[in-house]
Amino acid sequence: MHTSVRDNGGVYFVPALSGLGAPHWDPSARGVLIGMTQASNKYHVVRSVLESITYGVREIFDTMMEDTGIELKELRIDGGVSKNKFLQNYQSTLLGIPVSKPANVETTALGAACLAGLAIGIWNGTDEIKDCWAVDRMVSRKKEKEAEEHYHIWKEAVKRSKNWAC
Repeated sequence: MHTSVRDNGGVYFVPALSGLGAPHWDPSARGVLIGMTQASNKYHVVRSVLESITYGVREIFDTMMEDTGIELKELRIDGGVSKNKFLQNYQSTLLGIPVSKPANVETTALGAACLAGLAIGIWNGTDEIKDCWAVDRMVSRKKEKEAEEHYHIWKEAVKRSKNWAC
């Protein structure tokens, strides 16, 4: 569906449906779907929603690097949305680093189980549970100028979503 269009057609989505969290911290922000024209279709909207996920991750990624001074060299993704190959590919293109999806996408539950196992002595340390995480698919792409331009346009849409609700 979202791959049936070459790009987002100028459509951008800001998922501020209950305000904006990090790094904006604006509870009065509201969701925005902007840039639609007569040529826009449902595929542009779907693509803009997927792209918005990658842009939000990019904001957090950049903030983490600025705050810590640590250069992040890989992004590990999980959850149901990580099954979307377009999203994984676009995230790698936007960040310019490898993006890895695990074989078990429910790593939050796996992590909780591993922590519980550590607490009751099933494992003696974190080295014993490292093999619980295995890469299913890794994508490594170079940054692209076009993706960077779309990200900056999305950031303008974020500005328009702020301070909306009283």
